[in-house]
Amino acid sequence: MMNYLAHTAHWQFLGLIVGFLAWILTMATAGLNEWRLWQVEDSPVITSEVAWVGIWRACFYSHVLSKTENCRSIAISDNFVPVEISVAQVLMMLASIFGLAANIVGAVAVRLAYFSVDDRKRIRLVFVLAGALFLLTGIMSLVPLAWNMSSVLNNTTIDFPPEFNIPTPPVSQRVGSAIGVGLCSTIMMLISGLLFLCYRYVWRAVHSAAPTHTRDPLHGPNTMTTLGQRSHGLSNEISQGTDNPAFKSD
Repeated sequence: MMNYLAHTAHWQFLGLIVGFLAWILTMATAGLNEWRLWQVEDSPVITSEVAWVGIWRACFYSHVLSKTENCRSIAISDNFVPVEISVAQVLMMLASIFGLAANIVGAVAVRLAYFSVDDRKRIRLVFVLAGALFLLTGIMSLVPLAWNMSSVLNNTTIDFPPEFNIPTPPVSQRVGSAIGVGLCSTIMMLISGLLFLCYRYVWRAVHSAAPTHTRDPLHGPNTMTTLGQRSHGLSNEISQGTDNPAFKSD
């Protein structure tokens, strides 16, 4: 007989939803340009006096050039790219991949809990793996976010080439909305990982669970008596030769 553990995984189901939303926000963070907001002055090209520097592109608005929004791609092989942006490019891509894997494993774990399972050891391993992947994804996205935010607060400059039309150094820098979105996704990812690791059956030993063939999933141990057992007991009573008191003579 199988064990039904659906009532034990409601928080993990919530963690799966939170982890999926965090994964979407992580991919959005990697694609946003507003990691750094550069305040520039005395630029004949950047009429908005603000440039958006992301990990893949640097953009600004201009009414002088042919296009209103002008963007230049930032490649990891470019010589002017600082280390924190190169690391962010790699780690954010890995975070997106590991986040997808975490959601797949988490969905498998919740499915095992919401349906009949006979092997508790396997379900423990799946929940641990899902929680570890969620935590690893959160850490991967946290490192580049914190590093780039530190560079912004220290007003670290980037020596853009002339074709970018972005003067260096900037007058000032501000933390962009992409870092705020990334921090929210990181917190959500870490919460999801902790919820999966805190699953109540994860830390129980396998031998602590009663054998599945002797336990009723709703009411505890089975107490049903089979027909063979009842007939065997009846035959024992007959074999003992118990007399009927009605046939005894005075």
